[in-house]
Amino acid sequence: MSRAGVRPQPNDILQFRLFANDGFKMIDLVSEGGTREAAFLNRTIFSYVIESDGYCKLPLLGRVPLAGKSLLEAEMYLEERYSTYYQRPYVQLLVINRRVVVFPGGGGDARIIPIENNNTTLLEALALAGGMAKRGDARRVKLFRLKPDGRRAVHQFDLSDIEGLQFADIVLQGDDIIYATEPELAREALRDLTPVITLITSIGLVISVVRSFA
Repeated sequence: MSRAGVRPQPNDILQFRLFANDGFKMIDLVSEGGTREAAFLNRTIFSYVIESDGYCKLPLLGRVPLAGKSLLEAEMYLEERYSTYYQRPYVQLLVINRRVVVFPGGGGDARIIPIENNNTTLLEALALAGGMAKRGDARRVKLFRLKPDGRRAVHQFDLSDIEGLQFADIVLQGDDIIYATEPELAREALRDLTPVITLITSIGLVISVVRSFA
């Protein structure tokens, strides 16, 4: 997913970097008697938490609304806000605690998968979780995704054939939930009993043939 698609959520941790002059680090003015506010530009990495109300407290700006904005939108917004203090500010943001929860279809065997790559796909997350469980139904894989109003949209995919595998490339967002449904008990029971029924039928057929020659 591009930076325009990654949207930080409450409780996410942002890696924050700020530069002046469209990307050149500002000189550490504190060592030369400058302001302490300018000094933080020289540090390499800062981490800040988005609070439950969607605001994040940043140097100089205080609390600013970031949740729901894409990373690109948030960077542009902060660059505009920091332009009051610095010449042509350049902001870099990265969410460093993005994760998804995967239920591969085996009951209570959920996995929490960290998203280290912005382009992590549904198929990759399932692979990182160990693949589909034996009882997982690839025809009904559900994706629960948070909407801006706090509720979750439900998307269902059929990954059991080539045509359906196109949906396996959907790029994940933080806090997505992947749920591989389990087959209906009646259908699963019938599948398990099929070999037994076949064996009994075969034995009955053999007995019938033997008796016909008796």
